[in-house]
Amino acid sequence: MASQIWSGLASQVGSGLTSTSTSIFAPKGTPAHSIFSISMLVLSITTVIFLVVGGLLLYALLRFRHRRNDANAAQEPPQIYGSNQIELSWTVIPILIVVMLFLATARVILSTQNAPKPADALDVTVIGHQFWWEYRYPKLGIVTANELHIPVSDPKHPTPTYLTMSSADTDHSFWVPRLAGKTDLIPNRVNTMWLDPETAGLYLGQCAQYCGTQHAKMLIRVYADSQADFAAWIVRQQQPAVESSSAIEGQNVFQHTACISCHTVAGTIATGRFGPDLTHVASRDTIASGSVPNTSANLRSFIDNPANFKPGSLMPAMHLNDHDLDAVTAYLATLK
Repeated sequence: MASQIWSGLASQVGSGLTSTSTSIFAPKGTPAHSIFSISMLVLSITTVIFLVVGGLLLYALLRFRHRRNDANAAQEPPQIYGSNQIELSWTVIPILIVVMLFLATARVILSTQNAPKPADALDVTVIGHQFWWEYRYPKLGIVTANELHIPVSDPKHPTPTYLTMSSADTDHSFWVPRLAGKTDLIPNRVNTMWLDPETAGLYLGQCAQYCGTQHAKMLIRVYADSQADFAAWIVRQQQPAVESSSAIEGQNVFQHTACISCHTVAGTIATGRFGPDLTHVASRDTIASGSVPNTSANLRSFIDNPANFKPGSLMPAMHLNDHDLDAVTAYLATLK
């Protein structure tokens, strides 16, 4: 599973979409800072243990190595059959270390889970699907997919984003390393987590629970916007999709195929809920859950056969003729 996770993250970087780091050692949110601190504590303790054990082993190898002129080489060295002091030390010391790590970890978990929720916090409902993410902003009337927009949180006036998470099919796990730890999305269960990015930018993540053949390409893109940019994004998302009169033919093809059974385009007869909401699909940087840039060529190829980018995708190949395929692609490109 680890190889699939990192191959998925590498596809975001390697494809030229972004060079944003996914290292837990570059935290940009309060939960991530807490995880970083406990990680450094564990790393420090394990480093000391490694040096002590390695040093003692090296000392024993050198001090008691075989020597050609050793008069006692043929004799068995003195045997120690028991030592209360040694047995107490190698029992008590590990217990104390484990207890300390347990208490430190429990403190981080409790402080993160029990953090008070500000009255003006942003609420987002996250639903995991095979193999994409659905984001709903219930107080704002916005539904989008795969690209999560949240505001930067000012430490003086914290405005964290609280995610209410569940799954529509199988187990998933939401993980953006620089912002917070992993949280599982489980069918028929609701889990919560919160994010408070301290600087604007793009933060990459990955589904961290194997969920099927395209698990590695169930990618996460979190856009931390300034307060002004986030407010402008809200206004754009709340508006009906801008359609061009030149795309009417494509809209007709879209509305007379199976597309409307799975996808929603606000203001049209397309009200499907099985697939991503496409109301503002042209405003997104990527398609296929972050796998490829949102270009006309990639969009056309994905509509024609999603397996071109995501083998095992639940979206079937549409098998449109070239004329209708071009028309639908042109229509979707106007939905900004």
